[in-house]
Amino acid sequence: MNQSFAALRLAPVKRSFALGSKLSARSLASAATGEDKPAGSYSHTLRLPKTAFPLRADAARREKQFRERCTDTLYKWQYENNPGPQFILHDGPPYANGELHIGHFMNKVLKDIVNRYQVMQGRRVLYIPGFDTHGLPIEQKALATLRGRDQDSLNPMEIRRLARNFAMKAVASQTKSFKEYAVMGDWSNRYLTLDPEYEASQLEVFREMVVRGYIYRQNKPVYWSPSSRTALAEAELEYNANHVSTSVYVKFPLTTESAARLGSTTAVEALIWTTTPWTLPANCAIAVHRDMGYVLVRVSQESKPDYQLLIGKDRLAAVVELLPGGSTAEVIRTLKGSDLEGLTYTSVLRNKVCKVLLADYVTGDSGTGLVHTAPGHGKEDYELGLAHSIDVYSPVDDCGRFTSQAGAALEGKEVLTEGNAMVIETLTTMDALLFKADFTHSYPYDWRTNKPIIQRATPQWFADVKDLKNAACDSLKHVNVVPESGRRRLESFVRGRSEWCISRQRVWGVPIPVLYNAQSGEPLLTAESIDHIIGVIRANGGTDAWWTLPVEAFVHPQYCANGEVYVKGTDTMDVWFDSGTSWKLLEKRADKGEQGAFADLYLEGSDQHRGWFQSSLLTSNAVRGVAPYKALVTHGFTLDEQGRKMAKSIGNTLAPSQVIDGGKDKKAEPAYGVDLLRLVVGSTDYTQDVSFGPTIFASFGDTIRKIRSTVRFMLGNLSGFTPEMAVPYEQLPEIDRYMLHELYHFKKAATTAFGKYEFFRATQALNHFTNTTLSAFYFDVCKDRLYASSSSSLERRSAQTVLRHILINYTTTLAPVTCHLAEETWEFSKAMRGDFGSEVFSVFQEKWDQTDEVWHNPRLAEDWVALRKIRGLANRAIEAARKNKLVGSSLEAELDIYVSLESRLGRLLKSHEKDLCQVCITSRASVHDLGGAKAPVSDGEFEQTDVVAAFDNDTKTTIVCRRSPLCKCPRCWNFHSVAVNTLCGRCDDVMASVPQQ
Repeated sequence: MNQSFAALRLAPVKRSFALGSKLSARSLASAATGEDKPAGSYSHTLRLPKTAFPLRADAARREKQFRERCTDTLYKWQYENNPGPQFILHDGPPYANGELHIGHFMNKVLKDIVNRYQVMQGRRVLYIPGFDTHGLPIEQKALATLRGRDQDSLNPMEIRRLARNFAMKAVASQTKSFKEYAVMGDWSNRYLTLDPEYEASQLEVFREMVVRGYIYRQNKPVYWSPSSRTALAEAELEYNANHVSTSVYVKFPLTTESAARLGSTTAVEALIWTTTPWTLPANCAIAVHRDMGYVLVRVSQESKPDYQLLIGKDRLAAVVELLPGGSTAEVIRTLKGSDLEGLTYTSVLRNKVCKVLLADYVTGDSGTGLVHTAPGHGKEDYELGLAHSIDVYSPVDDCGRFTSQAGAALEGKEVLTEGNAMVIETLTTMDALLFKADFTHSYPYDWRTNKPIIQRATPQWFADVKDLKNAACDSLKHVNVVPESGRRRLESFVRGRSEWCISRQRVWGVPIPVLYNAQSGEPLLTAESIDHIIGVIRANGGTDAWWTLPVEAFVHPQYCANGEVYVKGTDTMDVWFDSGTSWKLLEKRADKGEQGAFADLYLEGSDQHRGWFQSSLLTSNAVRGVAPYKALVTHGFTLDEQGRKMAKSIGNTLAPSQVIDGGKDKKAEPAYGVDLLRLVVGSTDYTQDVSFGPTIFASFGDTIRKIRSTVRFMLGNLSGFTPEMAVPYEQLPEIDRYMLHELYHFKKAATTAFGKYEFFRATQALNHFTNTTLSAFYFDVCKDRLYASSSSSLERRSAQTVLRHILINYTTTLAPVTCHLAEETWEFSKAMRGDFGSEVFSVFQEKWDQTDEVWHNPRLAEDWVALRKIRGLANRAIEAARKNKLVGSSLEAELDIYVSLESRLGRLLKSHEKDLCQVCITSRASVHDLGGAKAPVSDGEFEQTDVVAAFDNDTKTTIVCRRSPLCKCPRCWNFHSVAVNTLCGRCDDVMASVPQQ
């Protein structure tokens, strides 16, 4: 039955807000409490909204009532009862070294949104929260707790006990906070990288990489942090763009034989340039480019003998500008780089004869075209030295100080400070320094201590990435990466490295399971030896055994009989190797798939392209030949409201508890609760950097109130409604069927957004549906039949039927983001949903999408989009008439609408003529042919003309607005009564069925 909306004789009640405005919290509250209700004896006959659902959230208190059931209880239930396949979101373990900040909140809530959506899709979510509990930052913070005690006097086990206790306290504190953020997971079985079984599994991955030839030891330059006294990986560096170094131009004298090769009978000096003067005591060669041009220049200056410089031809002009005033430079010979190969010179600070070598990396873009080469302090230098069998020489110790090899004058001095200055002073004294200047450039810093690092050759353990990176990048082709730019970023980091330094010179970590021959120093690292060591560690409760048991306990029986004596290695593994092998955990905790267990999703910050994403990718490919994840999602960093990155040094960091619980002054710092912060996260394009701050929180506070008022309106008008009272779809009026079409598409848009990890698009769709579709239109139009029609009438039950569908799907859409609000709404709506039984306790047990395909009706929607445009035009006409004091409320107005009846819009309006007064909330609306006779506009009328874009056409439409000649009904306030203080026909019928009081 295609029932006409007009046939229901509906009319809205008085509204206390401007026509066309969004439904305000005030208007909903007044409706629910009975404020502003019609005077007289009819107020008790109206069906005003009735609900105990509060408009004010009082979130900090009320959310706790629902937390347990939507976190721990829900997690256990869904994993045991959901019928769908397993969904694994593998947690990148946060570092257990302090309190949480807003970045931790964003990360964990984004994961929780994904998991909650998957639960509502019927999937069995496996989410095991993890904690990264080893490494230097924890060790340093643990040692900092000692007061007045010499840290160097502690033995390894004392340090490890301190670090373990510190880490466990941090884990307990962080776990408590994460649970307060309503992060659902298997918290009782969380994983810690210090757990003995985890450590053993990590060592098993290491063993496999040894067997496959990926692990090797070499004395070569690595990033070294003097402030941390350990080697660092690339991922542990931050670059300071404003670092200031002293650059120097230094003269190295060629030997007499080499000067003669260049045709010179006087001394010749090769001019080099460097920004690391402290590496000059380790100079072993000078590099030139085979195909570059070089010149021999005679320099003349007052009061000094002439001398000759060898420099790059392209750098001549720049070097001449550095010469003292009054100097002249004359080119006496031009050469090719290939002519210089094999020349010898004296390395001035070593007093050692070294060679000029050819190298492709030399350019004429800066410096002098001759490159100082120290194989102990640079990657390219090392490789060049290796090709020419030059010893790796690095006279620098673990603390970043010169050793005795650098000479008595430099010994003990820090290379980056006083040592650097002493080198420059010595060069000046030797007349080897041509020029020096400050040079501002980007320089690597230790991200933990925020102090500059050096490159220094030390024996370290490496994972060979050179032969692994192509396969690793190929495996990414099968991974869904969000945003797609993350794929290029991760690939660039992987392809940009050839090795991974995995050894660290600290005690708080997993030991590299290697034994060294006490006499030769040769490492013992075989599959059998590692297996034996893993067995000993497992049998003795973890890696502490490496420091507590004698070395004999770790020597495999087959190596005991050879009479060799061994010592244990002292290096521990890079923490990125710790966390990067966490995929191994899933092989034991997850359902077995086709080939082992793989995570459906890894979700972390963009810094993990250099860190966890990469280390996991490399280790998994090394052992299993595949990426450990099916999808990879990256979020940005947190910013303050001024767009600055949050940092302790700036003082703009934000603790989630400040927002959730508020400050001491609750007016200045309100307690917004968890859901508001979750909504901020879920409403933002997290693939970019995300801003947080008081203005943003206040804005989202308004959004939360708007959502609550929307929920409250629906709950209030569904009071007493049960599923048995629902009206079948085919009996619904057109406007209600149109609203179900809108609901259907809103839910599909939200589903698509959540499925693509674009949560902000889902919340955008929800906000648009709330403000534009519901508040500004449907709620406005249907209030009259909800309030003034009889409780059993078809028109009222039709609206309630639609509201029930909306509320159910609205609540499930809210649930992944604002889980407490969704639970609260679900609790208040149980009566109108039906009896599910005592085993149903949460909104997350509901089916995600409860729309029906039959609701999809594009033709109907096209008609109603056009009708809503006419409503917009009518609103403008009524508002103008109100300003001209022609009408008061819109209910006083009647409209004449002029449009070509030959147009599709005209035919639509004519067929819905009886509906238009309800759509436009007026007492009457009539449709006329624009081409027919039209009376002139009188003084009591207002005319509005515009072009309405509908049905792919622009149709001219005129609306004339005037005051209705009828009287206001004292019950519903529509101007439908024929006399003052008499009921309209609809209300007269309703009153006939109302018991008299």
